[in-house]
Amino acid sequence: MQLLISVTSVQEAQMALAHQVEILDLKDPNTGALGALPFDDINEVMQYVKNQTQNATPTISATIGNAPMLPEVLVEKVERLQATGVDYIKIGFFAADDYQPCLNALQPIIQAGAKIIAVLFAENTYLATLIESIQRAGFVGVMLDTANKNGQTLFNYYSTLALAEFAEKVIMNDMMLGFAGSLKAQDVVKFKALNPTYLGFRGGVCDNFQRQASLNAEKIQLVQNAMIVCCIKPTI
Repeated sequence: MQLLISVTSVQEAQMALAHQVEILDLKDPNTGALGALPFDDINEVMQYVKNQTQNATPTISATIGNAPMLPEVLVEKVERLQATGVDYIKIGFFAADDYQPCLNALQPIIQAGAKIIAVLFAENTYLATLIESIQRAGFVGVMLDTANKNGQTLFNYYSTLALAEFAEKVIMNDMMLGFAGSLKAQDVVKFKALNPTYLGFRGGVCDNFQRQASLNAEKIQLVQNAMIVCCIKPTI
């Protein structure tokens, strides 16, 4: 399992890479659950990662922002973000009566090479068939996160059994599986049996556990240590 850290700048990317973080997630924590970074900031981080040679090259993901589930809006935002060269594009599945028009609209972009991850929110209720529909549209992954950053964690909404059922459905559909939602280092062990592709952190690795604050190197290392202790990843 890999570690995903949401970063906002080159400086935060440097800190994350110094602690062997495998996935840099470009996001603005000041503008909601999936706030989009300005394109200038995205391009700066991309250029830094391209030029740095001291660490292994990380995977880069980025969010299109807190966009409404309107096909034309999603297509435009995905196309713009894809042009930056990020590896994965994250789309939040906010409340909608029918997600299929959006899935249909995104299929041509996916077929042309875009790698898109669907972010589902623990506070929302989705049709049982949605994950299969996401897979049929060509998405490469599904992530479960919290939409409201109010101190509630993923575990306030999903029991261990419900998380296991969610994980099984995503894995059975041959997609990447991610979890996030105000997680801290002590939560890592709870995911060992679920076999996720990655765990995502922001507030849990920031000063005072505040997602708008700066990243904290000690907290990042605590998460890495927790993964090693759980035998989820090899010793760094």
